[in-house]
Amino acid sequence: MTFTLWLLLCFCGVTLAQEVLPHMFYQTEGATGAGTCFTDMSKFLKEVGAIKEKQEAMETRQKETENQVLELKKKEASNIVFSATTDGSESFGPFSTATTIVYSRVIINVGNAYNQHTGIFAAPVPGIYYFTFFYHAVGSQIVNLVLWKNNEQVVTAYDHKTSQDGADNGGNAAFLQLQQGDQVYMRMGANSHVWQNARTTTFSGVLLRPL
Repeated sequence: MTFTLWLLLCFCGVTLAQEVLPHMFYQTEGATGAGTCFTDMSKFLKEVGAIKEKQEAMETRQKETENQVLELKKKEASNIVFSATTDGSESFGPFSTATTIVYSRVIINVGNAYNQHTGIFAAPVPGIYYFTFFYHAVGSQIVNLVLWKNNEQVVTAYDHKTSQDGADNGGNAAFLQLQQGDQVYMRMGANSHVWQNARTTTFSGVLLRPL
């Protein structure tokens, strides 16, 4: 027995007790109590039905709002793109040990997944990403750049030093499947260098498809 049905029976019972019992003692006709009970019950059912309809309408609107918020969050999470450059007009390196390159001048950083202070991109959502990097360097120095995913080397760009080449430009790119929290960054090998320039030494990435 549902709570509503139990409540109706109690309500009807109280009504009958209030209206029928006095007639049993003072009148011979007691049928009016039952009629009043059913009239009141009908009114009560209408009120309960109206309340239930309002509650269902509120629940429907709440569900629609939750779905809209979820869709907005999904859309916002799928907009991940960054591009940054080194800043300055001098050689970065060579150093005696491998060094993470910090591309401190941000061109675009939708989603704020790239950290311009550490040079590290952290994937906010699982998906297929595309990364590129380019460099400008002096030809008389070695260039050895590596794109890293967490602790794994992905692709490199390398150039030997030569006295016959005044400058070098190069780069590489890769598609990566990342999980949330995976880190992607650039490291420069020991005794290597790049030329810091706001237009030639760059690091970029974009989310192609969430998974």
